[in-house]
Amino acid sequence: MGPGFAMSNNTPVDASLTPEMTRYLHVVAAVVVDEQDRVLISQRPAHAHLGGLWEFPGGKLEAGEIPEVGLKRELHEELGITVHAARPLIRVFHTYPDKPVLLDVWRVTRYSGEPAGLEGQPIDWIAADKLEDRVFPAADKPIIKAVQLPECYLVTPEPGPRFLEKLERALAGGISLVQLRAKAVSAADYRTLVSAVQSVCRDANVRLLLNADPQLAEQLGADGVHLNSTRLMACSERPAGLQWVAASCHSQAEVQHAGALGLDFIVVSPVQKTRSHPGAVTLGFDGLRVLTELATVPVYALGGMSEVDLDQAFRHGAQGIAAISGLWK
Repeated sequence: MGPGFAMSNNTPVDASLTPEMTRYLHVVAAVVVDEQDRVLISQRPAHAHLGGLWEFPGGKLEAGEIPEVGLKRELHEELGITVHAARPLIRVFHTYPDKPVLLDVWRVTRYSGEPAGLEGQPIDWIAADKLEDRVFPAADKPIIKAVQLPECYLVTPEPGPRFLEKLERALAGGISLVQLRAKAVSAADYRTLVSAVQSVCRDANVRLLLNADPQLAEQLGADGVHLNSTRLMACSERPAGLQWVAASCHSQAEVQHAGALGLDFIVVSPVQKTRSHPGAVTLGFDGLRVLTELATVPVYALGGMSEVDLDQAFRHGAQGIAAISGLWK
């Protein structure tokens, strides 16, 4: 569990559980991507802690150093590149037997120079979907998932007129991760709907998760399942047979249970007020930060979100945003 920040009014988070941040060795790490969308990784020296394993380049912060400055310094020293722009990706709190570590990971969006292993470390460029072929430290697992996930997660509205046409339009706009949410469709019609939506998504090379029973999602050949909070809390282990398993979370207990099950990512809500639930108590971005700090997997912010909220979501620890109307264009 990582350090959190106290929330005001009706918080579902027990701030008294927050440990002192000084317990953690603060390390900055970078996701650097080339023009072919390959990710840069480096290999730890054999004599070092976790020697021989692959990692994302970076290193320990110096006393009093802020993460952005430390990131630039480490990448210049290790790789010989100059970072011009970067944004937060994910923060991972992990306790190894000999030390607790905070991995403060940033996605580098603009840099100059040609990366090289200036400290004698082997480096390699690898496709994001091949990262799991290499052996990384345990703390890096959620980072790999964050690298593989997009900034936006589309949750579909209930199917209506021209549903597939509108879905195709959304995917053409750049959406690459979709949750099919169809609560009002009959069981017989649901299978037909899923088949049609799968065809659209596969043609666009888009991942499709079903908001449904995990066994049904597996039977229908979906890429994954999205568990509502009730299904999440009823699970004693991660649903088997599915490549991607995600869940909706609204409280500390749900966030921690999703982490204990080893899910791939979660959606936290409601961050802001929505038209569908105008009277709901919202987390706000400060509340989002509390739950992202407790999470051990990537987090999407849901509730009144649109692409204009992406920077705010990044700054408060989220992978990006999830939305219905904000992304259903």
